[in-house]
Amino acid sequence: MIQIIRLTLLTIAVCFLFPVQTQLKAAPPEKPNIIFIMADDLGYGDLGCYGQKIIKTPRLDQMAAEGMKFTQMYAGCTVCAPSRCVLMTGLHMGHARVRGNTSVQENQSLKKDDITVAQVLKKAGYQTGLTGKWGIGEAGTAGVPNLKGFDFFYGYLNQHNAHNYYPSFLWRNNKKERLRNVIDPKSVNPAGIGGVATKKVDYSHDLIMNEALDFIDQNAKNPFFLYVALTIPHANNEAGRMVGDGQEVPDYGIYQNKDWSNPNKGQAAMITLMDAGVGQILDRLKKLGIDDNTVVMFTSDNGHHQEGRNDAKFFDANGPLRGMKRDLYEGGIRVPFIVRWPGTTPAGTVSDHIGYFGDLMATACELAHIPCPPDLDSVSFAPTIEGHPKKQKQHGFLFWEFYERGGKQAVRFGNWKAVRMPMFTGKTELYDLSKDLGEGNNVASQHPDLVDKIEEMMDQSHTPDPLWKPRGKLNKNQPAPGDGKPRF
Repeated sequence: MIQIIRLTLLTIAVCFLFPVQTQLKAAPPEKPNIIFIMADDLGYGDLGCYGQKIIKTPRLDQMAAEGMKFTQMYAGCTVCAPSRCVLMTGLHMGHARVRGNTSVQENQSLKKDDITVAQVLKKAGYQTGLTGKWGIGEAGTAGVPNLKGFDFFYGYLNQHNAHNYYPSFLWRNNKKERLRNVIDPKSVNPAGIGGVATKKVDYSHDLIMNEALDFIDQNAKNPFFLYVALTIPHANNEAGRMVGDGQEVPDYGIYQNKDWSNPNKGQAAMITLMDAGVGQILDRLKKLGIDDNTVVMFTSDNGHHQEGRNDAKFFDANGPLRGMKRDLYEGGIRVPFIVRWPGTTPAGTVSDHIGYFGDLMATACELAHIPCPPDLDSVSFAPTIEGHPKKQKQHGFLFWEFYERGGKQAVRFGNWKAVRMPMFTGKTELYDLSKDLGEGNNVASQHPDLVDKIEEMMDQSHTPDPLWKPRGKLNKNQPAPGDGKPRF
């Protein structure tokens, strides 16, 4: 008996001094930092890790290699403001407050009772910051960032002002901070927004990135949520119309000597500059020793554009997808989405999980170990990024609406994708994405029962809002069905 006791004590001592090595990874941090980086009008095919051959994006390619690349993640909408509203509130387009881009400030702003991801995380003890473009809360309304959960804000409130990379001012919290740029008064619209600079000194992207890095430095010892809403590579639409080139960059960098048009050089330079900024954030996390405690997500607010006169076809900006910004085909709403969380998210993995921007709310709540607000259109993808795909819950379907060009609706249901134009009354197109990623073969006539079911999903998902009605006429120049190649 004494020998058994001695043997047991010896075993315990050995295990204490020389712990058994297992394949189990460490548990995720109790409250990891969350950084959400969003580009503006970046196409699904604009990054090297998503097939881009011309534009160089080494840091985002590295981020994908060190983390997880999603192939079926979707934006909240096909244009800026509503996509950001979905991201912040966890409500899809049939329920969201801001459902389109508009010059009516009240319609473009969140209201007092709209709850954002930042508000929820702030209550959970997170320091919250936003640098970049907000676009869903104008000055003087209840929707400004500092009233929607952000401790710190630096950047643009108005999305039209955000067209100009050399603005006369940016907001620091609730105050305008004057810059050294001078705007051509003829380029400003009647509402006093937008514009093109005649004196270019302070490049807004650089300022926005510096503030993001400062926020990380100041909050490295606290749980924090940082939303970096970049304006790159959105065009300065006013400059595109005035001078034929809306891709504003301080210089063309490695593309200076390319035999390309200036807008193409600017487009490539913007994306590579954006890529370098993401690398700065990753490097700063490592330098501060908080790399393993920080979830970094990167995406785009919608599909690619050609508003600054760049040639999207030249860059193959949407890869195999059909359509672009303002379409509800895949090219307008399927976006690059990369997650990096060293020690937790399996490196070098590719996920085919089907999710969308509205899922950030439930995901952030699960990561912070707090309950998600009720009655949202949000499903956490935390199990996937934590390496437990078998525990991942799925959406029954995803839903979008778009109120311009006569209105459009779309549903993603399993491998099926449906688009109805005009919304409510048009004929529904149906595509099997497992066989037809380019949405070139409309099979609605072959599946009438399924079309009826999906149209019922569309009708049930839409909650009328008197502020939002379809406007304009149905665009007769929709991309034609065919072989799935990009069309513009």
